[in-house]
Amino acid sequence: MLISKMAAEGGGKEMNEIKTQFTTREGVYKLLTLSEYSRPNRVPFNSQGSNPVKVSFVNVNDQSGNGDRICFNVGRELYFYIYKGVRKAADLSKPIDKRIYKGTQPTCHDFNHLTATAESVSLLVGFSAGQVQLIDPIKKETSKLFNEERLIDKSRVTCVKWVPGSESLFLVSHASGNVYLYNVEHTCGTTAPHYQVLKQGENYSVHTCKSKSTRNPLLKWTVGEGALNEFAFSPDGKFLACVSQDGFLRVFNFDAVELHGTMKSYFGGLLCVCWSPDGKYIVAGGEDDLVTVWSFLDCRVIARGHGHKSWVSVVAFDHYTTSVEESDPMEFSGSDEDFQDQMIHFGRDRANSTQSRLSKRNSTDSRPVSVTYRFGSVGQDTQLCLWDLTEDILFPHLPLSRTRTHTNVMNATSPPAGATIITNTSSNSTNGNNSDANTPGTNSLSTTLPRSNSLPHSAGTTTTTANNTNKAGSGGGGGGIGSGIMDSAIATGVSKFATLSLHDRKERHHEKDHKRNHSMGHISSKSSDKLNLLTKTKTDPAKTLGTLLCPRMEDVPLLEPLICKKIAHERLTVLIFLEDCLVTACQEGFICTWGRPGKVGLLSSQNQASSPSGTVV
Repeated sequence: MLISKMAAEGGGKEMNEIKTQFTTREGVYKLLTLSEYSRPNRVPFNSQGSNPVKVSFVNVNDQSGNGDRICFNVGRELYFYIYKGVRKAADLSKPIDKRIYKGTQPTCHDFNHLTATAESVSLLVGFSAGQVQLIDPIKKETSKLFNEERLIDKSRVTCVKWVPGSESLFLVSHASGNVYLYNVEHTCGTTAPHYQVLKQGENYSVHTCKSKSTRNPLLKWTVGEGALNEFAFSPDGKFLACVSQDGFLRVFNFDAVELHGTMKSYFGGLLCVCWSPDGKYIVAGGEDDLVTVWSFLDCRVIARGHGHKSWVSVVAFDHYTTSVEESDPMEFSGSDEDFQDQMIHFGRDRANSTQSRLSKRNSTDSRPVSVTYRFGSVGQDTQLCLWDLTEDILFPHLPLSRTRTHTNVMNATSPPAGATIITNTSSNSTNGNNSDANTPGTNSLSTTLPRSNSLPHSAGTTTTTANNTNKAGSGGGGGGIGSGIMDSAIATGVSKFATLSLHDRKERHHEKDHKRNHSMGHISSKSSDKLNLLTKTKTDPAKTLGTLLCPRMEDVPLLEPLICKKIAHERLTVLIFLEDCLVTACQEGFICTWGRPGKVGLLSSQNQASSPSGTVV
């Protein structure tokens, strides 16, 4: 009641003020108003009925040293600019390419980084009517149009991405819940495609296209119920994480076309998903207003983050703000320079080397390392949240390091009613050995942890253990970013799948009369006991809540955001972390650049002089 009274008397004014800077442990991030990209007239876009504004980046290796390019869609318009970032003010008067579409709107886009040059770049654009266009915004050419007659799928394209490591294969998801694999070198045909089942499982099936000659789509995936809102490839390109309107995260082995594991949202649909730089963790967000951290190795929820007041629209890991530290310097075999390189760093090369060091967690011949993952989220509440995922959450059974930055939970925001915190003792041991598996289930604490003693491994908490289903050579493990699936490998795999008969392939057993939306665990020979523990009924909240699929709020640590700032007038639709800055965009069509600490330079002073308030005019 007191809070309501203060808000009525103007006490909530500060909370509604749009922030132009925020501070984290590494320093101050500042909004660079002169580096704002938008339509040339800078007039706020009337976004009612329009698809979300999206942003894609590519570097064309320009000899001038300014090779970054930006593409964004606003309503029916698509723009392609030189991106000057924190170095120079944006010049909106000279777009390299501008397109206005009739009868349909761009919904998403993706550059092929493998083939990008200063003379040519391949850009895929998905549309609200279901088509996908391949264009070259440098040459200003339109190469091909896929699903032109909408014979493959008539629903909105929700996500489009090039297959990692491939120059010609790309994946497209639709609001129908279908995902299609295309090859830019093949045609789509003049009649509706006919399919034959390649593989199927709980709530998913994969089909090949029946045709005398090779044609698009090469594969059709039907995943879950309702729209498939977003998908993301693992850093090594071997796994595919999908989030759907039915509230499920499903992770597939993309090569083998097999389900690796699943998770259910607390409630509502899941809208966004991303992988950690080492491929060991997945973060998803959606209509439950939460960010959920899921362990790829253990196939379980390890934390939830509560800071948003509305749907979470984007989650993204910051590859440039990751802390890696050897706990025992005497065990380090590299040079002094290599050792220093394990400290907090922002550079691109260092981010890549960080990924390989993060993989040491499962190595049998290395000592424990201290790891802090940074990720961010934006939502329809117009707020930006930054989160730190530290070892007190990831590995609560390990002793605390004095030099480690701890993650405080439930300090600034109150948990949902009745929520408590319980320790989930990680089974992902330092030496890579499996822990003993206890039966997972619903657990609670007799008393709520005090705020001053809110670390998830605090004394007096009860613990549960989860079965370690870590597979050799899976997802994380040290595969480099972009190593991916090579074009020829997938082409060979698709051809092999298409020619094998069903009885020649190793299919896992499924009940014939199964219902949709079974509660599912990690589908593997090692975890059949885990699967049997889960309920076999439709996934309404009352029947999935408290299972491994969707633990209760008190069963996992509840993270508090490092910062939670209102940064826009309209709902936020983009969050991208770059080396010198982070980029956000809102539905009004404004793409904002936030300079990292120490990376702002002269442009920041110019910004402050030209616009003291930092607000968008």
